[in-house]
Amino acid sequence: MFGLGTTELILILVIVMVLFGAKKLPALGEGLAKGIKSFRSNLSDEKKEQKEDKAETDKVMDTSKAVDAEKVEITDKEKSKVV
Repeated sequence: MFGLGTTELILILVIVMVLFGAKKLPALGEGLAKGIKSFRSNLSDEKKEQKEDKAETDKVMDTSKAVDAEKVEITDKEKSKVV
């Protein structure tokens, strides 16, 4: 996990306990968990929005290609009438 060994994790935990005290650790953990949950939720929403935007962009590109093909067809018909 993140290249940290057991010793490093224990050292970090001891430092956190000294800085914040054992009584505040549950509140810190709860706040951290809520933050991570919110981040994941927002990330999921962003991915969903990205997929919707890509689908919309693809739809517009398909329409644009169809319009271009129609222009070519009309131009060809006009050229054949002139000749």
